[in-house]
Amino acid sequence: MTEKSPRSVAGQVFVLQVAVVVLLVACGVVALVLQARHDGEKEAINRSIAVASSFARSPGLAKALDSPDPSKVLQPITELARKEAGVDFIVIMDTEGIRYTHPIPDRIGKRFVGTIEPSLQGRVYTESVHGPLGHEVQAIVPAYDPVSDPRGKLIALVSAGLKVENVTSVVDRNLPIIVGAGAVALALATGGTALITRRLRRQTHRLGPAEMTRMYEHHDTVLHSVREGVLIVDDDGRLVLANDEARRLLDLPPNAEGRLITDLPGLDPGTVEVLASGRVVSDEVHLAGERLLAVNQRRTGRDGGPGGTVTTLRDSTELRALSGKAEVARERLKLLYDAGTRIGTTLDVVHTAEELATVAVPRFADYVTVDLADPVLQGEEPSGTGADEMRRTAVNGIHDDAPLYPLGKLIEFLPSTPQARGFGSGRSELVPDLSAATGWHAQDPERTRRIIEYGIHSLIATPLKARGVVLGVVNFWRSQKPEPFDEEELSLAEELVARAAVNIDNARRYTREHALAVTLQRSLLPRALPEQSALDVAHRYLPAQSGVSGDWFDVIPLPCGRVALVVGDVVGHGLHAAATMGRLRTAVHNFSTLDLPPDELLGHLDDLVGRIDQDESDTEVGAGVLGATCLYAIYDPVSRRCAMARAGHPLPVLVHPDGFAEFADVPAGPPLGLGGMPFRTAELELAEGTQLVLYTDGLIEDRSRDLDVGMEMLREALAGHPDRPPDESCRAVLEALLPGRPKDDVALLISRTRVVPADHVVEWEVPVDPAAVARMRAAVAEKLDEWDLAELAFGTELVLSELITNAIRYASAPIRVRLIRDRALTCEVSDGSSTSPHLRYAATTDEGGRGLFLVAQMTERWGTRYTPGGKVIWAEQALPGTPGGIGGTEGAWAALLDAEPL
Repeated sequence: MTEKSPRSVAGQVFVLQVAVVVLLVACGVVALVLQARHDGEKEAINRSIAVASSFARSPGLAKALDSPDPSKVLQPITELARKEAGVDFIVIMDTEGIRYTHPIPDRIGKRFVGTIEPSLQGRVYTESVHGPLGHEVQAIVPAYDPVSDPRGKLIALVSAGLKVENVTSVVDRNLPIIVGAGAVALALATGGTALITRRLRRQTHRLGPAEMTRMYEHHDTVLHSVREGVLIVDDDGRLVLANDEARRLLDLPPNAEGRLITDLPGLDPGTVEVLASGRVVSDEVHLAGERLLAVNQRRTGRDGGPGGTVTTLRDSTELRALSGKAEVARERLKLLYDAGTRIGTTLDVVHTAEELATVAVPRFADYVTVDLADPVLQGEEPSGTGADEMRRTAVNGIHDDAPLYPLGKLIEFLPSTPQARGFGSGRSELVPDLSAATGWHAQDPERTRRIIEYGIHSLIATPLKARGVVLGVVNFWRSQKPEPFDEEELSLAEELVARAAVNIDNARRYTREHALAVTLQRSLLPRALPEQSALDVAHRYLPAQSGVSGDWFDVIPLPCGRVALVVGDVVGHGLHAAATMGRLRTAVHNFSTLDLPPDELLGHLDDLVGRIDQDESDTEVGAGVLGATCLYAIYDPVSRRCAMARAGHPLPVLVHPDGFAEFADVPAGPPLGLGGMPFRTAELELAEGTQLVLYTDGLIEDRSRDLDVGMEMLREALAGHPDRPPDESCRAVLEALLPGRPKDDVALLISRTRVVPADHVVEWEVPVDPAAVARMRAAVAEKLDEWDLAELAFGTELVLSELITNAIRYASAPIRVRLIRDRALTCEVSDGSSTSPHLRYAATTDEGGRGLFLVAQMTERWGTRYTPGGKVIWAEQALPGTPGGIGGTEGAWAALLDAEPL
């Protein structure tokens, strides 16, 4: 290491600059002092002349001089003016020089000290004298009578002035400011010099003259020994310096330095453009003969030096070849990584195939087509091992007009094609030159000719293989690059397709399971609504995106024209939820045949769900149902009463005939399966035309909004449309709340109430007297004649006789009879007893026991319904002309007589 000199170049420059700055500041301070003194004296003279001239031209001066005692008049005025004007004296004298005024009163009347002759001649005269006040600077101004003769008659002389010591005191007071400013300037200049010197010291590394000389002596040795070419070019594009390595790499002539870059022979045009442009370049690769040079170029002159550029050249021929291979490997790894993250985002076979085609274009191939065996799209495995028919599932390319088979086409590849061979063997097929592949040409000669003319020249056909089963073939086509696919690219294609095959197989299996679940669920849901007269009903069922779940609905006709409406939701998704839903739906149908009130039916359903959970937990089949929700409603079109109860289910909506929509006040109950809490029934009276809307929570619940918002949206979608049919209401509700496919299953049931006309219902109260039976038979026969149902009179009288007789004999009051004419003729006998009669076979010797048998034979169906005040025994007969109706009483009676005796 070179030892640093104690007297470096930077130190010497600093000392010289400080000396120059001190000299300049000192000269500046002296010049400012002298200038200040000169300006002070000149200011004093100008002020004296101004004050004296003002008094000399004063209009009252002549009058004051003509007064008996001019001094008495003028002395106070001059003293006041002297103090206000800031001068030391104002003296008014006659033309002989005798004073009228003076700051020292005893000097009045004495001769003025100074030269008055120039002023007597009409001039303004200034001088410096030693007067009564000391060393003075004074001005003498002639005074004329401004009224009688402004310039003719000299009437007096006026003198004003200042003491010299007062003038210099002003300069002395400003002297510290001048000196301080000089000191600040000295400090700033010295600081700037220090900064410049510090930078120079850093740039010269504190080297002395000898060390710097020695350093530059070794400059050429170092410059020409490095293994990188160095070029320095000035702003005119002229080569200033080139080391030996640069001459070798660029093959420069001996006289290259000093010549323009554009005039140098043998340089590549790209290299000439970079060197002559002067732009900043980082690791740009340019040709130099057979070499690849990495060029770096930077601007010079940023620190005040000469402008131009310095360029370094590095031979990167071998490094470029290695880096090219590494870049290709890196791109392939990135392609595989992207394939792993972007393929298989959904469990949809077609979408997964499209993702594969999107990832591969244009990074690996110019066109990609995915052909899957047709059963795969349905969730099944291919049926054979040969070249099954395959459907083009995904197509992607750099252009849209390629003459390949279109999307969706079912293709049967010939055995000689690469696709068929790959599908059959499970191994990839590489076709470097499609124009020479005769087996491929045989598939479709016209189309293959157009493909080759289009520019597609190479193909890789890779089978989609998962778990040992070939699902289809992926075709990679090349047109842009002139070179064909090679073996390394074949391996990359196999790896890429292998990753996609797993996702496609998962999507296929999910499709199969989803199809099975949907099929099961649809088989468990009602395929058509039953015929009934109480309600005008419409429904919608939308399965969720993620699969089926346990939502269900039902419309169940009940005796006496009543209808039960059911909507429920089993917690969870999949086959387990769908199967459980089927069990609960069957249970609701079974319980409804018992004609139970809604709260009792939900109680039985709650016990059933609890047993299902317990059984599955004990057998470790699954995790249990975890509960379900349900709403059960019964509507009676005769009384217009609707009884409802709910188990953890959302509130139903009532749309009144005036269009007002509200949520029905139905008491809440716990979800099914929790147990321990009773359910409560709410009874509402509904006007004819009221819409009753039942739904599952998937309709109103959404992650993007609160539950209250969803309920309000539902209410607004229903309000204001009292005359809209239920089917249109279903469509309007789904459009308002579910613009896309729902996240959860949705069941929607909208019904409009109807009412049995009053003239189709008749009711009697029966006394507890056996003689009343005959009167009731007559009354019923008369009403049936009125309804044009005389054909049913015999059977109806027989049924009522048996039912009324049983009520009088075994039950208690009150006893009532009601006839309802609807889709069937219903006979009801109610009493105050809760004891239910049972149908039994009577022996030949029994006197009784045949009454209910007769009722069962004469009617379509019969049963018992319990009420809070007792029970109702009802029986229905089909109206004449309806399917299943009895053709007349004679036929019915004949059938009864032909029956085997009991």
